[in-house]
Amino acid sequence: MQYPVKKADLPVPTGKLPAYLTEVQVNALTKAFQDWYDGSNKGRRKQRGRYWLTYLVLRFTGARLGEVLLLNDTTDVNFREAEIRMPTLKRKQLAYRQVFVPQNVVAEIATYLAEFPEMRGKVFRIYQSNFRRTFYERAKEAGIPRKLAHPHVLRHTRAIELLKAGVPVTLVQDQLGHAYLTTTAVYLRISGQEAREILRERGLV
Repeated sequence: MQYPVKKADLPVPTGKLPAYLTEVQVNALTKAFQDWYDGSNKGRRKQRGRYWLTYLVLRFTGARLGEVLLLNDTTDVNFREAEIRMPTLKRKQLAYRQVFVPQNVVAEIATYLAEFPEMRGKVFRIYQSNFRRTFYERAKEAGIPRKLAHPHVLRHTRAIELLKAGVPVTLVQDQLGHAYLTTTAVYLRISGQEAREILRERGLV
């Protein structure tokens, strides 16, 4: 006997999966930023280095741009442990979270400060509008579609990257600074194409 399905019995949609960069795209964007920085002369290198480091921190923390631009490189970066004390926005009171990054990220910051010690404490003090324009220019060079050419796409990209690597969703929540697990859970949605590939890998279809 079949029972009629009531509206309340149906699963509640958790929202559309946010747009993110593929591995190829994010690698191309990183190369575009690095080439732009490495190809600059001494005069421009000081300024461009700040944008390069801001990009790297965004890329490997999944933080909001506003959070990264609040960082103080003298107090918020733990060079030995490769940790960044990240301010968490969108809370009633300013809070901080510890975000773990690859060693090469803090090494890049240290190298820059060794070359330009006068920039200590000012590395991330740049205007949002200037960074967004630079991001768009580098994204264009990397062949990134216009709709993905904004800094926040790196937040979505990092979340997807961590979850695909098997990182527990609660840890991803902590690293991204989400107040609610339901926000992080949006990234758990799987597209039809991805579902087909997973099932094929496991020999189920």
